[in-house]
Amino acid sequence: MKNSKQVTKSILHSKNKHREEYDFDKLIKNHPLLSSFVEKNKYGTLSIDFHNPEAVKSLNIALLKTFYKLTYWDFPKGYLCPPIPGRVDYIHYLADLLSETKSSKRIKCLDIGTGANCIYPILGVTEYQWSFVASDIDTISLESAQKIASNNSILRDKIEFRHQENPKHIFQGIINKGDFFNVSICNPPFHKSKKMAESGTHRKLRNLNNTDSYLPNFEGQNNELWCKGGEKMFIKNMIKESSKFSKSVRWFTTLVSKQDHLNSFYDALKKVNATDVRTINMAQGNKKSRILAWTFA
Repeated sequence: MKNSKQVTKSILHSKNKHREEYDFDKLIKNHPLLSSFVEKNKYGTLSIDFHNPEAVKSLNIALLKTFYKLTYWDFPKGYLCPPIPGRVDYIHYLADLLSETKSSKRIKCLDIGTGANCIYPILGVTEYQWSFVASDIDTISLESAQKIASNNSILRDKIEFRHQENPKHIFQGIINKGDFFNVSICNPPFHKSKKMAESGTHRKLRNLNNTDSYLPNFEGQNNELWCKGGEKMFIKNMIKESSKFSKSVRWFTTLVSKQDHLNSFYDALKKVNATDVRTINMAQGNKKSRILAWTFA
C-alpha cells in the first residue's frame, strides 16, 4: 500500500459556485418564497436565520433552481437538509481524483445512503453529467429521491435507485454482477446513538449562535444521523466489505468527520491490501471535514 497522501484545502474548491456571498436578489428572483426568510443580520448584510429549518430548505431550493437548473426539490419533514456548498465540494474533489487517475470520460457513481434529498446524484449529474446508482435502507427516502429525479428533466434516466434490504451490508445486495462504478460516495452516520446525535445538534446550535456560518438544518432520521458504533464502525465495515468488490469499484470514498479516526482507517485499509489511499481535506467556514479514498486497482 502506498503512503497516504494529505491534500490540504482551506477554502471551497475553485470550481465551487458558492465561494462568494449569496446574491439574495438573484436567488429570490428564482425562488420568491425565500424573500420571507431574508433579513439584515447584525453586520447589516442580508442573510437568513440558520436556526430555522424552513429557511435553510428555502435557501437550498433557491440555490438548486439558480445554479443547477432544478425545477422541483422537496422531501418529507424530519429528513436531513444538506449544506449544498459542502456537498458540491465533495463532487468537485472526486472529479479531480478521477481526472488525475485517468478514469473514463463516462463516469458512473454509486451513492451509498442517498437520502430523501438525493443531493449527490443531483450535483454529480448537473455539474459533470455523471450517472448514478443511488441506494438507501429507508424506503421513504428512496421514494422521495425518485420523485425528485422524475420531476426534473435534467435528472431523468441518469439515476437508478436500489433498496438496501439488509442494513448490516453496504455494497452487498446493491452491487450486482457485471456492475462497474468509477467511484462510490458516502456521507456516513456520524454518531453512535440517538442521544449523541441530539447532543451534537445542541452543540451545533450553540456554535451557530452569533454566527452566519452555513450549516445544515438539524433534523434527520436515525439512519441519517447515527448507527451502532457510529462513523468509526460504519467506515471500518465499509472498508472490510469493499475488498469483496475490488473489481466493481475503481475508487471507494467516504466523508470522515473526525480526524482522530483516520489512523484506525489506515490500519484497516492496510489489512485489506488497498493499493492507494488518499485523504483530501476540505473546509467550509469553521467546519472541517475530509474525504477518505482508496482503491485496489
